[in-house]
Amino acid sequence: MSEYLSKVYNPFPVEVQEALGVYIFTKSGERYFDTFSGIGVLAFGHSDPDIKNAIIEKVKRHAHISNFFIDENAPKVAQKLVEKTKRNKGKVFFANSGAEANEAAIKAVKKLKKGLLVSFVKNFHGRTIGALSITGFPRLREPFVPLLGDVVFLPHNDVNTFKNFMENEQREIAAVFVECIHGSGGLNVIDAELVELINEYKNKKNYLIVADEVQAGLGRTGEFFAFQNFSLKPDIVTVAKSLGGGLPLGAAIFLDEVSDVFSPGDHGSTFAPNPVALAAASVVLDKIDESLLKEVKEKGNYIKKKLQELNKKIVEIRGLGLMIGVKVNVDGQKLRQKAFENGLLLNVLSENVVRFLPPLNISYSEIEEMLELFNKSLMEVE
Repeated sequence: MSEYLSKVYNPFPVEVQEALGVYIFTKSGERYFDTFSGIGVLAFGHSDPDIKNAIIEKVKRHAHISNFFIDENAPKVAQKLVEKTKRNKGKVFFANSGAEANEAAIKAVKKLKKGLLVSFVKNFHGRTIGALSITGFPRLREPFVPLLGDVVFLPHNDVNTFKNFMENEQREIAAVFVECIHGSGGLNVIDAELVELINEYKNKKNYLIVADEVQAGLGRTGEFFAFQNFSLKPDIVTVAKSLGGGLPLGAAIFLDEVSDVFSPGDHGSTFAPNPVALAAASVVLDKIDESLLKEVKEKGNYIKKKLQELNKKIVEIRGLGLMIGVKVNVDGQKLRQKAFENGLLLNVLSENVVRFLPPLNISYSEIEEMLELFNKSLMEVE
């Protein structure tokens, strides 16, 4: 790593020459199977031709025009995002990332409601000050305290604790932030009973529900939004990662009664929505149709079934669709290194959970190759 780069990452020791589909090719000639698609950014794999062509055609015309103009794709992308929520109405604020989308959501909540922000342990909402304040990882928050005040973290999927808190808390509650499937938190799926309680106490306490769909949204779970696997009724939905087809783009979707929360001057961005990213987003959203969503569910179930048969070193399999967590009983970093030596790129989270986020259009032959390399790597780790 260069002496001039801030040392906040642990990159693979390769120089990338090009990337195509599920593969990354290095300058020295190696080929690696990418199991996490740029951390969930590349919904259709590396260098999808439709997305790439849209980017090229737009950048030929202009790369940036600022928020003094409305790009032709902005209304289309916004309309599609709102329609996919299946709600009566909505408005979209575009951002550059998931953290920015969640910052917009926090600002909207604070404009509408005064009171506590409730989040859950192992929720991940971003690393900017506001988003970090509601992120349920103490080790990420503590170096930067004091953060936003009036934030409460409840145990994930602890129905009794949630109910007791709602029954006994005397302070006003402004919003509950929900990740239906933890991304960085280990691919834990929210309990349906907890979802029902979140909806129920919304009616009693009059708080807002914010669904963070930054990683789990846009088809990743086999539904367009992860919350659609459940009965959750969010007021605000945040998305990013795969929205821009590989380019930075996020969005906060304000629904129904909170649609018009922002007035001129309340919020803004010099760069968002970038027109080149919008061109890519338009293609991404067009490609996520019902046929693809059906395939995502089928392939996700297929991968889970194969994993269950694969290796006794696999302790637990979590997730929905093509958002899969595999907890193993070997050292995760040793597994990551062994897989790298075998030509497989793994993203290993804390507690030895491997996060699989393959392209939504991954083929069955590619699935077999991925699982074969994974099993080989597992077998070779002591």
